[in-house]
Amino acid sequence: MMKPQTHQPSFKEFVLLMSLMTAAAALAIDAVMPALSTIGTALQVQTDNDRQLIISLLFAGMALGQLLYGPLSDSFGRKRAIYVGFGLYIAGSAIALFSPNLTVMLFGRFLQGLGAAGPRIVSVALIRDLYEGRMMARVMSFVMSIFIFVPAVAPALGEGLLYLWGWQAIFGLFIAVAAVTLVWFTLRQPETLPKERRIPLSPAHILTGVVETCKNRTALGYTVAMGFVFSVFMGYLSSAEQIFRDTYGAGELFALYFGIFALSIGLASYLNARLVMRYGMRPLSASALAALTLLSLLFFAYAYAHNGVPPFWSFMLYGLLTFFCFGLLFGNLNAMAMEPLGHIAGIGAAVVGSLSTFIALPIGVTIGRLYDGGILALVGGFALLGAAGLAVVRRTGRETMQRVPVPADD
Repeated sequence: MMKPQTHQPSFKEFVLLMSLMTAAAALAIDAVMPALSTIGTALQVQTDNDRQLIISLLFAGMALGQLLYGPLSDSFGRKRAIYVGFGLYIAGSAIALFSPNLTVMLFGRFLQGLGAAGPRIVSVALIRDLYEGRMMARVMSFVMSIFIFVPAVAPALGEGLLYLWGWQAIFGLFIAVAAVTLVWFTLRQPETLPKERRIPLSPAHILTGVVETCKNRTALGYTVAMGFVFSVFMGYLSSAEQIFRDTYGAGELFALYFGIFALSIGLASYLNARLVMRYGMRPLSASALAALTLLSLLFFAYAYAHNGVPPFWSFMLYGLLTFFCFGLLFGNLNAMAMEPLGHIAGIGAAVVGSLSTFIALPIGVTIGRLYDGGILALVGGFALLGAAGLAVVRRTGRETMQRVPVPADD
């Protein structure tokens, strides 16, 4: 159900704008992937796997940043919090653009992630201000399906910029896209949190919101499940360039193959926007996790029989199927976690986003660092964490349906 709102952009414009705002982080991840080896050489990175830190530090900044923007948006409004985020994102991009060594690059990437968390997390709260229930899941799925267009084309865009003007041009692109999106948002999107609903910023308020979110078993359960799903996705993002280029010798076709997997997620997200209205969020999520786990277990055995490097066609088929499952999960899990948090949407979105990222960060980094020239670590992570996510979703669903009361001292 949509809540009344005046001077709101059309549904299509709103979805497109929210998609671009959440895409700031995806662009910063995916466009830089084709340049990782070039950046590593330019900045004299000693170990190949250390190049993954250029991706991981962005996620670290996002994990911390998400805790900050929720309370800020609850106290000062959604738009002001997003302005701060875009400002930090542009500053971090500029630092990375002019970085003389890996240390400065990683600081810029951390700051970029800290900024990207603003539009990413506050846009979820903004959507929650306007929509709820299955309609929110539908909006999130549409946002995700458009948002996926970015990782589908970003590697090719990054490859082109790298070829024409060098890796620094990629960070110039980040600045330009952020500036255009910020101007569009400023001019077209009204504030969704009126002053009478704002809560004074204080440590006690923040702590109360964090405790309430973590004590809510529905919100916490689906947040943990989302963290498990995000873990394997982060592991893939960290090692994708090495898998395609080094393991399978994809070379300049890396961007194409990476984009094909992204389009699989986008197709699933698009279909989910329709399926969720008929079947519901939890059944779709449970089915996707079960399929992800079973596919990964079977493919792990197949990959093991090929010494960790199965034929490329089989890896692509496996990737298309598993990433389709991902497309059915992200929007639904996020919407289910946010469903009971409408009265504290800002802090709720911050805790959900930050906690899921903090869960994913060490696991995803570990999966990426385990890369040894094969894909067993990645596929094994998909299987184990898919099973863990499925167990959490089923348990949380049962508890929610039974309406188990939460004791005050739990």
